[in-house]
Amino acid sequence: MLSDGSRYAEWVVGTAETREADPGWPRVGSQIQYSVRLGLCTLHNRTVVRVCEPPGRLELEALAGPLGTARIAIRVEPWGEGETLVVVDEHPLRGPGSRMHVAPVELLIQVRHRKMLARLARVVEQDG
Repeated sequence: MLSDGSRYAEWVVGTAETREADPGWPRVGSQIQYSVRLGLCTLHNRTVVRVCEPPGRLELEALAGPLGTARIAIRVEPWGEGETLVVVDEHPLRGPGSRMHVAPVELLIQVRHRKMLARLARVVEQDG
């Protein structure tokens, strides 16, 4: 699922639609362009692959225009009998978000990640 850029909006919370995914996704330097809707406002953002070590490590940089950028690290590991552990770590890098990375914002990020991981699990299980 992580290797199919065209399905990004199915599991990433806040993404309304994937507009374009590079054919080489998730090769380092490839990117996904997508839309985020905030009320009546639609933002066009992109995410670039910074590290890709299949099958267990993917690091992305989300570029959100004037809002800045964030680093998203995803680690996938076997866990027990036939189970998989997915760990997501996200931190603002540049822009206003990097100056506002305080406990309440971190809590919102954690809530978002829980929703995102639940969506990812649902999509993976549906594809079976």
